[in-house]
This record gives sequence, C-alpha cells and structure tokens, in this order.
Amino acid sequence: MPIFSQAEWSSTGTEGQLSVDVFREGDDLVVRSTVAGARPEDLDISIHGDLLTIRGKRQMLVEVPEDDWYYRECFWGSFSRSLVLPYEVATDLAQASLKNGVLEIRIPVREHGKKVAISWDGEE
Repeated sequence: MPIFSQAEWSSTGTEGQLSVDVFREGDDLVVRSTVAGARPEDLDISIHGDLLTIRGKRQMLVEVPEDDWYYRECFWGSFSRSLVLPYEVATDLAQASLKNGVLEIRIPVREHGKKVAISWDGEE
C-alpha cells in the first residue's frame, strides 16, 4: 500500500477522530489504528517533518431510514488524525499496510533519533 495517496475527501458533514496506538518496536516507530470499513484507496497518509496525518472515509453499504435505527454507535464518513511523532524518523522509508481492518504504519527511527522532549508546567 503506498504511503502517500491522492484521495478526494468529503467536504460536508462531521469528521470523526481516529483512535491510534503508537509504540516503538526495535528500530521502528509503529502506529496502529482500526479503520474497518475503509478501503486502501480511501486512506491518505502523509508525514511532514514530525507530523503524521491519517485521513480516510468509511461508507455505509446501505442507507437505513432514520426511523429504523435502534442503536447508532459506529462512525461512518470522513475521519482524520494528526499527531506529533515522538522520535526523529526516516519518513522516506515509511511503510503502511492494511490487514483485517487494522492499519499499521511503520517508520524507521533515525539512528541519531532522539526522543522528543516534552515540557510540562502543570501539577501532578
């Protein structure tokens, strides 16, 4: 699956926020997210500096009349998530895969990569 795609995004409606897991595994920074219902061509992944952005959309297979709904907990439509990566990474070596509705992005941490320092001035 290409890491950069040219997808068209819906400009109407509400956009959902994607939940992600981010962890280091060996020399890679791994980002995982459930994107069930999205096809590879419906996903757009971009990395600019230390900012990773995932955008996509899920389409309902059938329209359900409003009066026929009992529960509506699944999000359908456009979604996105941007996050600051905690390490310096080799963006040109990033790879993405989609299996069983789980998107996995692997980005090698640069050899000289340092963890990004986070300052916090609040109380614990």
